[in-house]
Amino acid sequence: MQARTLGQGLEVSAIGLGCMGMSQSYGPNPGPRDEMIAVLRGAVDLGVTFFDTAEVYGPFVNEELVGEALAPLRDQVVIATKFGFAIGDDARASGLDSRPEHIRAVAEASLRRLRTDVIDLFYQHRVDPDVPIEDVAGTVKELVAEGKVRHFGLSEAGAATIRRAHAVQPVAALQSEYSLWTRDPEAEVLPVLQELGIGLVPFSPLGKGFLTGTVDASTAFTDGDIRTRIPRFTEENRQANQALVDLLGTVAARHGATPAQVALAWLLAQEPWIVPIPGTRRLGRLEENIGAARLDLGDDVELLTAAADRIGVAGARYNEAMMRMTGR
Repeated sequence: MQARTLGQGLEVSAIGLGCMGMSQSYGPNPGPRDEMIAVLRGAVDLGVTFFDTAEVYGPFVNEELVGEALAPLRDQVVIATKFGFAIGDDARASGLDSRPEHIRAVAEASLRRLRTDVIDLFYQHRVDPDVPIEDVAGTVKELVAEGKVRHFGLSEAGAATIRRAHAVQPVAALQSEYSLWTRDPEAEVLPVLQELGIGLVPFSPLGKGFLTGTVDASTAFTDGDIRTRIPRFTEENRQANQALVDLLGTVAARHGATPAQVALAWLLAQEPWIVPIPGTRRLGRLEENIGAARLDLGDDVELLTAAADRIGVAGARYNEAMMRMTGR
């Protein structure tokens, strides 16, 4: 697979693998652990070098899974993980914790779970309104100097926060939701990333499955599926949003591709420093996703952008509680 560069020289595969769904958020957890390990190792065989996890996924079990699967292949991969949530007995009213001492504790614990000596990319998972971003960036800068972290990242941060953090410790990547139906970063954030030389790592690049064409108004989500709490996934809104998926299907047919491949190829065409991280539990779906890196949409990139503008999106991407943790 082609490689792309994030920030200050962090080279990764053009499409990474988001590992969260292997442990949570999309209904019942998958089958035997060895099956998920096989998917993770199979991803490396297919050319994926960029893997995304976080301590809060599970919590903790996703890092342990990724660590076990990739330990034998550690020199071939880039592993990103995250700090910033308060978990268990340490929970704070905001649900967030980016105090310097907490960041250090998370780093040490993540290193153990990931079975590694260094975290390639360490993101602040959500901006903590109670801790100055300069203190957060300064703490990660110290971890970089100590050789425990290679690169610093932010997630769901606003333009002003990105600038302030970058002034203390260069930010290699911002991870935020970005896709054909979630284009919030375009107005203010993407220009700042371009200016400062920061990469963008879109999560949910397939709209939590909706843009693949496998979810429609009749889909019944299982207990524990995060989509049951997201306004955009009400039955009414899924019906309203079907027009965008239908368009993806039309374009896909022209290119002998799938709607998922078209949605990912559209993202890749936006900037050379964008690296989406679709998640999956199946190697077949992974092969489909990485096929997007070979898909040249040509003039259909502009067609899709214009059509998405015209069609619009029904429903908020998060509920109110989730939205309070974004965009600071």
